[in-house]
Amino acid sequence: MITDSVYEFEKIINYKFNNIEILQKSLTHSSYSNEDKTYSKVNNERLEFLGDAVLSISVSRYIFDEFPDYPEGDLTKLRAQVVCEDTLSLVAGNLNLGKYLLLGKGEEASGGRERSSILADAVESVIAAIYLDGGYKQAEKFVLENLTKYIKLAVKGKIVTDFKSYLQEYYQSKSQLCKIRYVVTKEEGPDHEKVFYVNVVVNKNVVGKGVGKNKKVAEQNAAKDALIQEGLLNE
Repeated sequence: MITDSVYEFEKIINYKFNNIEILQKSLTHSSYSNEDKTYSKVNNERLEFLGDAVLSISVSRYIFDEFPDYPEGDLTKLRAQVVCEDTLSLVAGNLNLGKYLLLGKGEEASGGRERSSILADAVESVIAAIYLDGGYKQAEKFVLENLTKYIKLAVKGKIVTDFKSYLQEYYQSKSQLCKIRYVVTKEEGPDHEKVFYVNVVVNKNVVGKGVGKNKKVAEQNAAKDALIQEGLLNE
C-alpha cells in the first residue's frame, strides 16, 4: 500500500513516477522491512548500490564537460569532495527527506531520521528509483539540480558541507572562550510543512540567521550565513 507521504515526497523532488512503488521502496530502510514482515526484504539497500553508480557518472560527466582543463587527478578530487556522505546528507536535508523515510521503531527512537549515513544512502536510493523509472536523463537532472551548487563551491575552494563544524573551528581558533548557541526564534506552518527560523549566537551576539524545513537544516543555514558575514564563504 502506497502511503500519502510518498506522493507528497514525489512532488518535492519534482518527478512524476510511472511506478510509484519504486519510490516507496527507495524510502524504506532495512530496519522497517525487518520489523514489518509484509515488507519482507523490500528495502532500499539494492537501490542504494545502483544509485551510487548513477550519481558518480552524472557528476563525472558534468565536471568532465565543465572543466576541460582539469587533469584526471583534479577531476577525481573534485568528484570525491561532492560525492560523499556529508554532501548527500545536506541534499537530504534540503528535501526534508528524513521525514518521509520508513524506519523501524528502534531506528526511529535512536534518531535515524537525522543520521547522515541513512540520509545519504536514501538520496542514492531515490536517484536509482528515478533512473529505473524514467531513465538516465531524468536521474541526471535530479542529481544536477541538487548537487551543482556544491560542485561550484568545491571549485572555488569553498566546499563546506558541515557549516556548523566549520564555524565552530573558526571561532575556537580565535578564542577557546567562544560559546556558540543555535536558537529557534520562530516556527511557522502546519506540522507537515513546518518552517524553522534559527539564529546562531556567539557569546551574546547574533552572527547569522537561517531558515529550513527542519531544525538541522535551519541551523546549517544559520552557520553558513555567519561564515558569509565573516568573509569565509561566498554566497
